[in-house]
Amino acid sequence: MSVYSPDTDAGAAEAALDETEGTLDGAVEAPLAPHAGLLRLAAKRRLPQGIFDFLEGGSYDELTLKANIRDLADIRLRQRVMVDVSSRELRTDFLGQQATMPVALGPAGFSGLLHPWGEVLAAKAAHAFGVPFCLSTFSICSMEDVASAASTPFIFQLYMFRDQGVNASLLERARKAGCKTLVLTMDAHIQGRRNRDLDNGLTVPLKVRPKLAYHMTKRPGWLLRWLTSPRRTLGTLAEYAPGSSELADVSDWAARNYTGSFHQADLEWVRENWPGQLIVKGVLDAEDAKIARDLGADAILVSNHGGRQLDSAPSTASAFPAVRDAVGDDVALYFDGGIRTGLDVLKALGMGAQGCFIGRAYLYGLAAYGQRGVQTALQLLADELDVGMALTGSRDVNALPHDLVYR
Repeated sequence: MSVYSPDTDAGAAEAALDETEGTLDGAVEAPLAPHAGLLRLAAKRRLPQGIFDFLEGGSYDELTLKANIRDLADIRLRQRVMVDVSSRELRTDFLGQQATMPVALGPAGFSGLLHPWGEVLAAKAAHAFGVPFCLSTFSICSMEDVASAASTPFIFQLYMFRDQGVNASLLERARKAGCKTLVLTMDAHIQGRRNRDLDNGLTVPLKVRPKLAYHMTKRPGWLLRWLTSPRRTLGTLAEYAPGSSELADVSDWAARNYTGSFHQADLEWVRENWPGQLIVKGVLDAEDAKIARDLGADAILVSNHGGRQLDSAPSTASAFPAVRDAVGDDVALYFDGGIRTGLDVLKALGMGAQGCFIGRAYLYGLAAYGQRGVQTALQLLADELDVGMALTGSRDVNALPHDLVYR
């Protein structure tokens, strides 16, 4: 069941959360969460309303955000019981990294707002669990912070700026940080209108409204952690902004210097200047997928930015088949959008994805319980994926039945 479902038993979730909350303090312990809905509920209880809206929300009327979840829910799994599934394999090669399951923590801007040292904690959780982590350009912790804390190389996600010198510097810093894979996001050259964030003033540049400031005072634990955190800016971008390194000033610099258009010339420039693996993110259209393939992309991340950009764009689940048919086996395909459970992961793999990038599914855990919360979220996904494989007669995520899914 989707964590957004109105059928979620909120009362039971509250009671279960209360049983664990007395022993929890920040990232010290994670909940014994029987399902992901508890992590979402705990995140909502710990974050100011406006920050939770930033995590939860999409653009405009959030039609695409809802469609991401609904269209995955409409896909059916073929149940098979006359197959020996006593041994199951979830491990796979994920962009050259051995992973315990075909899942990566996707890039999430400003995730340091959810929990102090958010990006560092997420990277450490990914390493502990054995899955890749991708760092956003708009991170609170800098890529150097993450590199010094992470025990395995991470993936860097690039947003491009008008100044090619800044772009070249970001690529060079990523190389020095040990990144072997780059995600180039192509669907955010102009920001979709996110009504929840506009109401709260959580925009770029940052303009906090009185309502959000009031809600912050209602969450004194979050507010104290934020005010005492040494990382209260966009860590990766702070060195490029002249003058103050405060979050509002750096976000204002980013807004003024952000390019207003990404297109194939930008992809060509990145391909020429990045020697490692290159993933093109934000592709929903078959023609765009062909262009990305022809210009040297090693992989395509089929994504609508979690429903945060073009509202009424197709869901990832509905767009994926056409992209897959257009590029075939010429380029690796990954899935991003609406993944909340291990069964969602199984459906995406059944459609032909080589792996999934997740966002909110792990960010709820990060917001609620820090590193342990992320690890709890990953364990829930792994357990659900494993059970789903067993009940569909699937022994190996690398060799799933060709008729695993249907609508």
